[in-house]
Amino acid sequence: MPTHSDSFANLRVFDHPLIQHKLTIARDRRTPPGDFRRLLNEIAGLMTYEVSRRFDVRGVQVETPLERTEGRQLSRPVTLVPILRAGLSMTDGVMQLFPEARVGHIGIRRDEATHRPVFYYAKLPHDVRDGYSIVIDPMLATGGSACAAIRYLKDAGCRDIQMICLVAAPEGVRRVHDEHPDVMVHAASLDRELDGNAYIRPGLGDAGDRVFGTVDVGS
Repeated sequence: MPTHSDSFANLRVFDHPLIQHKLTIARDRRTPPGDFRRLLNEIAGLMTYEVSRRFDVRGVQVETPLERTEGRQLSRPVTLVPILRAGLSMTDGVMQLFPEARVGHIGIRRDEATHRPVFYYAKLPHDVRDGYSIVIDPMLATGGSACAAIRYLKDAGCRDIQMICLVAAPEGVRRVHDEHPDVMVHAASLDRELDGNAYIRPGLGDAGDRVFGTVDVGS
């Protein structure tokens, strides 16, 4: 079970031993890209159990090999919305639990000079407003990209939005709360702070680069 943050009403932090074990290995600069990708997917999958707890269900009739009985299924569709590119690294882990989920994509990059989000791509299911939306990004740093993605979803009619991330900075959580107080953030860790370059400390490094092997994480 995640714990509610004493500092932020919109934050739940997963202190489960298995999640923390995997997060510690992911933080290690010596962890190679293949293992890093696997760990992010495994953590995302573990977190999804709790994120989906409040999803509505409906009764359905089903024929077992022996008799007819009543079961329950999700009553509304689920759309995963990874923020490109690093958010892709956690999506497979969630889809192992929700293979029927739809996947939208929002491409946002951070302007390294201004630290402001810049849109470059967006594609969502036409009926995304009818169900649940889960924004996925390993890092919640300044909150600029997350808030921009959430605003895009709300402009598309979405009203039931949650976010999954691995590590979050207090500044990012606070910004999401200020701009979107109805959106719950689920994180494996609330880290200490942002540094002068808007990097999370202690953080994971650049998650996108580590996932795709575009930097030498051991240097």
